Amino acid sequence: MPDLKVNFAGIESPNPLWLASAPPTNCGYQVMRAFDAGWGGVVWKTLAVPVINVSSRYGAVNYRDTRMAGFNNIELVSDRPVSDNLREIEQVKKYFPKHAIIASMMFGPREEWHQAVIDAQNAGADGLELNFGCPHGMNERGMGSAVGQNPKALATITSWVMEKAKVPVIVKLTPNITDITEAAMAAQEGGADAISLINTIQSLVGIDLDTFAPLPIVDGMGTNGGYCGPAVKPIALNMVKNCAQHKDFKLPISGIGGVENWRDAVEFMLVGARTVQVCTAVMHYGFGIIREILSGLEQFMRDRGFASVDDFIGKALPNITTWENLNLNYRIIAQIERDRCIGCQLCYTACEDGAHQAIGLADDPDDRVPFIKDENCVGCNLCALVCPVEGCITMKRTDEGTNKETWKQRMAAGTIPETFDDSRAGGLAHHVPDPAEALGKPKQS
Repeated sequence: MPDLKVNFAGIESPNPLWLASAPPTNCGYQVMRAFDAGWGGVVWKTLAVPVINVSSRYGAVNYRDTRMAGFNNIELVSDRPVSDNLREIEQVKKYFPKHAIIASMMFGPREEWHQAVIDAQNAGADGLELNFGCPHGMNERGMGSAVGQNPKALATITSWVMEKAKVPVIVKLTPNITDITEAAMAAQEGGADAISLINTIQSLVGIDLDTFAPLPIVDGMGTNGGYCGPAVKPIALNMVKNCAQHKDFKLPISGIGGVENWRDAVEFMLVGARTVQVCTAVMHYGFGIIREILSGLEQFMRDRGFASVDDFIGKALPNITTWENLNLNYRIIAQIERDRCIGCQLCYTACEDGAHQAIGLADDPDDRVPFIKDENCVGCNLCALVCPVEGCITMKRTDEGTNKETWKQRMAAGTIPETFDDSRAGGLAHHVPDPAEALGKPKQS
């Protein structure tokens, strides 16, 4: 049976699936239920100076039949007394000594950070997570993302924490920054033991068309909030990858952002995350999703012969490069399986209006199966993406695979053409139709 145990910066956990600092980790009752369900660790909802949270505080982006494809919140840190949270951390740790409990925290002056570190350690926290990512409310007070966007301040405050820390320290990064690796390097320079990312993305989730107020509405007004959920996963994956690939960055990474199932979790681990944190999916579906995630993760490992999670962490990184290193001579074209096609013709519409006019329709109106114009197809893959039938449209390689050439190689060889050479681009320019002729318009003199 695969071994799911993980050591994250010195923090032992029965599996790499943790709950992120958020409403699901607001109190001991919730955390104990999460551990009973199977979660390996939790990051406790952020301990901080007293706040008052507003009502309402959540908004969502629904996409067709999918509820909460994107999730938005304007909630702040824990509005419970720090002393209550510390007492419950101590209680839960006694019941679950082998599970990871991380105390998230956000303070201002150096002395407050010092006291918070001491108190959390005395309560039995296995690690500390410094919240430098919250994009609303707290940043207006010089905390949260206001720190995460300032590498110098981030490094300084991290160093304050390290003056008193006796347990591993994780720095949580904001995605609301031009280059996430600058913040990651600042955390490393400040002495942190690990980083976690991403926190939520600054956003407006929508506008009420009757009141003209942004959602969620608080007494007729609204504000920007933090965006999370499945919609942010591609952004989070890219930022985790950027940190993992940075040549000078050496710290372990906890990946956060849009994880709903075992596949999502595995993808984060493949780009370098050692643990994976989940929030929105639990708010949507409950703690019980961990059973499917762990089952899927174990099956994935069995199928591929991985004995431990260490066997595949970062395994995708060698395959991720910059655009200039991609093979310009790699060629694929689409092919449609007639037996699978349902005749919706979505591929035709997408290609005709949004791509390269490489799909045609039969002259027989009763034959609704489109066909590929091989000479026009550039292998963009749009048709396969819009097709609602799995496996109906596939991509077939047409080059011989022997003449690999990259843009970087062309630059080095000095073979970049001064003018566009359509023959080097698969002859695409030969097949762009004359607009007037194609649409039956009279020629202009």
